[in-house]
Amino acid sequence: MRRVVLPEHLVAHAREFAEGTRTPAEPRNAATVVLLRDGSQGLSVYLLRRQTSMAFAGGMCVFPGGGVDQRDFDASVAWAGPSPAEWATRLHTDEPTARALVCAAVRETFEESGVLLAGPSADEVVADTTPDDLEADRVALEARELPLTEFLSRRGLVLRSDLLGAWSAWTTPVFEPRRFRTWFFVAELPAGQRTRDVSSESDQVAWLPVAGAMAAADAGEIALMPPTYLTCLEVGRHPSAADVIAASTGRDLAMFTPAAQEEDGEMLLSFPEHLRPLLEER
Repeated sequence: MRRVVLPEHLVAHAREFAEGTRTPAEPRNAATVVLLRDGSQGLSVYLLRRQTSMAFAGGMCVFPGGGVDQRDFDASVAWAGPSPAEWATRLHTDEPTARALVCAAVRETFEESGVLLAGPSADEVVADTTPDDLEADRVALEARELPLTEFLSRRGLVLRSDLLGAWSAWTTPVFEPRRFRTWFFVAELPAGQRTRDVSSESDQVAWLPVAGAMAAADAGEIALMPPTYLTCLEVGRHPSAADVIAASTGRDLAMFTPAAQEEDGEMLLSFPEHLRPLLEER
């Protein structure tokens, strides 16, 4: 990843926020899922290219995800795996917010990729999400016409929180007009399921080898936001999806907010210091 040099208008905005003459937008809670699978070319990641007309990150390649919906806080959701209280400890937040974040992660992954991290019991997962009736429910979820809790209940399914790993947490810089406080999760593509180009927010989707995605970003062939690129850089150190999930245990999920900082006479976007060695290697 090249150093992210801030354009002059953002530098001016950053200084105004630092001086207190402008007030940052309040970030909205969000969840995104790094969907992984193993293949002949090694570990691969699922990316969606957002419509260029989107107000936030238009034209960028992103992981499935989105903002938390008020209905994601429903405490009656059918649940299997680590409890919301356990997730609250891992995500450094309160229990209702942790539950909502996990629900948003599962819901948004289904809405944007057709992959459903749920099953009829605590040790089963849906094998096929392509039937017409399930697709109709996916569309209703995306349109906010159907709550996740009701969808799972009438299908006799439980949310499988154990299929998720917690990876990192990022907040959009203060100088951006639209801001998100986003928790990054990791998950392996369930056996039997397949991704589908179904999201109304994207114009292209692809499974890419992690190394290939980063090389394409370095060459300017695709656009990745710094958190997406750095996440690919980290997960790419592991040989398989199972290894990534295992490595997610015990990770520090302290929220990081990139800021403008001067270096060698340029205003750059900061990144977590623990990633510096990986960037220098690359």
